[in-house]
Amino acid sequence: MVKAHAHYALGVIHDLNDEADEALKEFSNAAEIDLGNESLVIAVASRFIARQQFDKAVELLSKAALRPDASGAVFAELGSVYSQRGKLDEAIEANRTAIRKSPDLFAGHRNLFLNYLRQNRKEDALKVLDEAATQTDADAAFFVQLGELYANYSRQFPSEKEIIRPKTLAALNHANELKPDDPQIQMKLADGFSLFGETDKAVKIYRDLLRQPLESPLIRETVRAKLAGVFLRGDDPAKAAPELEALLRDDPTNPQANFILGQIAYKQKQFGKAEEYFSKTVILDPDFKNACYLLAEVQLRLNKPDDTLETLDRANSKFPGSFISEFLSGLAYARKKEYQRAITHYIGAETLARTHEPERLRENFYFELGAAHERNGEYEDAERSFKKSLELAPDFDEALNYLGYMWAERGENLEEARALIEKALKQTPTNAAYLDSLGWVLFKLKQPEAALEQLLKAEKFSEQPDATLYDHLGEIYAALRQMDKARDAWKKSLAVEKNEEIEEKLKADARSKPKP
Repeated sequence: MVKAHAHYALGVIHDLNDEADEALKEFSNAAEIDLGNESLVIAVASRFIARQQFDKAVELLSKAALRPDASGAVFAELGSVYSQRGKLDEAIEANRTAIRKSPDLFAGHRNLFLNYLRQNRKEDALKVLDEAATQTDADAAFFVQLGELYANYSRQFPSEKEIIRPKTLAALNHANELKPDDPQIQMKLADGFSLFGETDKAVKIYRDLLRQPLESPLIRETVRAKLAGVFLRGDDPAKAAPELEALLRDDPTNPQANFILGQIAYKQKQFGKAEEYFSKTVILDPDFKNACYLLAEVQLRLNKPDDTLETLDRANSKFPGSFISEFLSGLAYARKKEYQRAITHYIGAETLARTHEPERLRENFYFELGAAHERNGEYEDAERSFKKSLELAPDFDEALNYLGYMWAERGENLEEARALIEKALKQTPTNAAYLDSLGWVLFKLKQPEAALEQLLKAEKFSEQPDATLYDHLGEIYAALRQMDKARDAWKKSLAVEKNEEIEEKLKADARSKPKP
């Protein structure tokens, strides 16, 4: 053994001097002399494998395996080398021996499982895992790795997922009962529970980890991100947010945490907070494409069309030719009532989508395009867009109502307009805007009494005063010769929004009164 120590010492010196060839030679000599030093034998074999010198690795490991008291670790390493060389029969034999000698060593089970899969022997591969599950002396790491291999099998053979699920959970639960104290094993165990829907168990382990003095801040960040991910997948953003906010306290420059918090705020319709988080994300990572577009969308929801366009200009300098950028630009210009510019961007979005993303051209897109055309006075184009929207979604209530109201306003296709609006109302019977539309088309059909009934319903269900609704109500009362009520309705309309036409109606009414 003295010679072995001498060779090993020389190998260390060569290693320190970056003399890799000389170091490997001395380490190999030491291992050849002391084959009972299995950790050294396996380490030297690993160096040979890293250099693609598989024959030398096999030769050394085979000599060590001839010893009567050779452990399963040597045979598992030998089986791994045989597998890498494509000698699966020899690999299987070596790994079977590894399991027989050291049944609580997971490497032999893992290697044999993979050998059988390579030979398309999936039943034998599953049998290896099932036999491993019967071990009584294995540690928690063994059963966590077993759970991972069951999950691997489930992914490769999805039709057997329901059979594999209880086996996987049994392995993970066994590992959990053994109370592992290694943070890495604990994290893998929590990951497994999370993957298979055992959320409560995953959350408990992640939280226990956060109470421990973890080795590095990076591990703590990872745990917090995983914990937040569990809550997000469970659609519980209220619980995810505190974990991510804690992560940001430790690492304020983390763009991913800011982005996820922005998504949570967005889902909760807290658009001001969402804007703040997405803005930080874009500052920290200007190339974060989704964050740029979500920031623009949030700004639009906050009725900040100029900020939206500024955000999109910055995004376009990095990500040109984007459907979403063109579409959001169209929405922003429509919000600014610059309808011709909105239409230009919508058409640009449509052109891009037809080439690259035709699935983007849904009913909502053509609805917005139709609305812009209508407000720009391009009624034929508006009609075509609304009809396209309804081709894609025949029950799309907003398009049904808008097209019906547009026809009613223009005195066109009144019976068809009425049918469209009534179809929209079947979906949302208390929608004040749709009730107003129905009342207006009935008025145009010279049915003022029926129109009044719908307008009064609309007024009842309206969440806030509506200038157009009151104007329509005034017209209907005037047709019914109830001028006092007509004047009151028009005055209510003007209180909501100044309108010269309505002011002229009141003046005309005043002029028509007989002088005292």
